[in-house]
Amino acid sequence: MRPVRIALLGCGRAAGIAAHVLHRVPGVSYSFASRDGARAAEACRRLGGAAAYESYDYAIETDEVDAVYVATPPASHLELALRALREGKHVVIEKPAVLRSSDFDELLAAAARAGRQVMVAENYFYKPVARTLRRVVAEGWVGKPQLLQVNALKAQPAEGWRGEPALCGGGALFEGGIHWIDLLAQLGPRIRGVEGFALAHAAGVPPSAASERAMLVVARYETGLVATLTHSWVTPSPLRGLRVSRLLGTRGSIVFESNGLFALVWGRRKGLHLRWSDFSGRRAMFGDFIEAIRANRPPEFTLGRARRDHEIVEAAYRSAGLPLRAPGRQEAA
Repeated sequence: MRPVRIALLGCGRAAGIAAHVLHRVPGVSYSFASRDGARAAEACRRLGGAAAYESYDYAIETDEVDAVYVATPPASHLELALRALREGKHVVIEKPAVLRSSDFDELLAAAARAGRQVMVAENYFYKPVARTLRRVVAEGWVGKPQLLQVNALKAQPAEGWRGEPALCGGGALFEGGIHWIDLLAQLGPRIRGVEGFALAHAAGVPPSAASERAMLVVARYETGLVATLTHSWVTPSPLRGLRVSRLLGTRGSIVFESNGLFALVWGRRKGLHLRWSDFSGRRAMFGDFIEAIRANRPPEFTLGRARRDHEIVEAAYRSAGLPLRAPGRQEAA
């Protein structure tokens, strides 16, 4: 069977992580594309790519590529994805996929016209700890869930495009916290209300969604479950990033390391779950994506799920009184 050929658009950290994972996924070859041909060639040499392309346009248009992985700043995601779909390519988009939830309408229409799949690289959906939480709730291990507390504190400078509102489209909750929003949204019960409270902003700029650096998000579910997410890029976490979260139910609880290193369940079913293999979920995610491309079927993490996550982030920003700015579409090539 011919390998699925993926062109990585962009040669930054996200593309590097994707290349390391794809290197271990059977039936895949990957190449690199950049506006700087020398940078694409260097990434190809260093990360074992099959080819290097000196422009995004060439990678999108060539018959040597079946799918593109959009790993550029968020403001350019939609334009590159639409271009790739017009050329008959499948598309994987680094999260956050687009600047506004309404942009998904254009993506969905373009994917339908092209008869191709659009996938969002939300690896947290595929994490073993996320699957464990879904199973705990679905099978009633701790009774009826009452409270979920997610701790996502760390110190992370908003460097490069993450510090430029026109490129990033939002603050820390949008760019990094959307991972944790997905964790809240995928439990099973439907979220019926969201409140956001801004805790910190970038220094020297007016408060806005783009300047936000820390948020408290409170979500209420149809079942009565309440979840809190404390997300920060300005609060160092102890023990090299070890953070503990918990789910409390009427008949037990689950304590888990936020990133998924362990989960301790106490209730109708008890046990310590340790997961060192693929705890980031990226291998499972790309495996699902490759099969979705081969069969031309939607992945497990659908565009509908990705849109739901965006809508929750937007609701939190609106509740906190943070203006949502919609910068114009960026030309990436």
